Amino acid sequence: MNKTELQKTFTWEIDNFSVRKFPIESTVFSNGGCEWYVLVRPKGDGFEDYLSLYLCVANPKSLQPGWKRRASLNFIMLNQSGKEVHRTSERCGFFDSEILGWGFRAALPLNKLQDKELLENNTLIIEVYTRVSEVVHQGDETRKEMVDFRGFNVLSSQVTSVSQIFAKYPKFAVDIKPKAKAVRTAYMKNLLGLIKTVNQPPDSFTETELVKAYSKLIDLMGVGFKVDWLKSNLDEVSSERKKKLDADAARVQELEEKVKNLESMMSNIELELDKEKAKSHTEPNFLSLNNDFMFPLRQLRVI
Repeated sequence: MNKTELQKTFTWEIDNFSVRKFPIESTVFSNGGCEWYVLVRPKGDGFEDYLSLYLCVANPKSLQPGWKRRASLNFIMLNQSGKEVHRTSERCGFFDSEILGWGFRAALPLNKLQDKELLENNTLIIEVYTRVSEVVHQGDETRKEMVDFRGFNVLSSQVTSVSQIFAKYPKFAVDIKPKAKAVRTAYMKNLLGLIKTVNQPPDSFTETELVKAYSKLIDLMGVGFKVDWLKSNLDEVSSERKKKLDADAARVQELEEKVKNLESMMSNIELELDKEKAKSHTEPNFLSLNNDFMFPLRQLRVI
């Protein structure tokens, strides 16, 4: 499929922008056999100093089962006079029943919009540029397709996860040493796997698994990934695991002490029982005759 330029598919004018605090949804527009809308978070989505912008599927239930859209997109923000305020980078990814929207968590620094000349008449215009490069209605063949995302080949199903990492830690991969895309992709795969591992419950780790996780982390840091945030998460997992093991060990020791005490108690009871048995063997035996008299057996004579 020949790559073509992105086409402007929608223009949205938002007035009184500076007083907007809550998420805003645009009207619905059509492109590539699908209906879309733009979601704006004026106060950011986890980043209070940035405007967040997303492209979302409007009516997913109206699409055929197994639907997917592969799209490239970017946003351009203008003031009321048509002067460009900011433009995002171009991104490519998949939309499907599990991923109904994605975009830019840190699309525009909000301090740019504090300039009244840039945000003329308190109005912000957003232009949406898209290219639907593939449409799939059935099956899941594209689910395992690789997508070029910022110099890394990632699975289409991983685009959202990777974009979220870049949004939260924009410089985490700027200094990596490998330049070959295949090598960079392998390291990204290791990173995503490590993140998945770290998100597991601390008590599910074995000592060997924890050592391997630290080994992968050191390897990633060695080639230039800035993942101090991931190290902090792994340290926390290790600490929580140690606390759990220490608590379990203390509980085991407590139970062992109780068992020892019970064993000692049972031993004392058995000793007392043996004494009682020995005592009963030394007492004289009596024979009852017609229930009238009791004679010691040693004094009874046979006549």
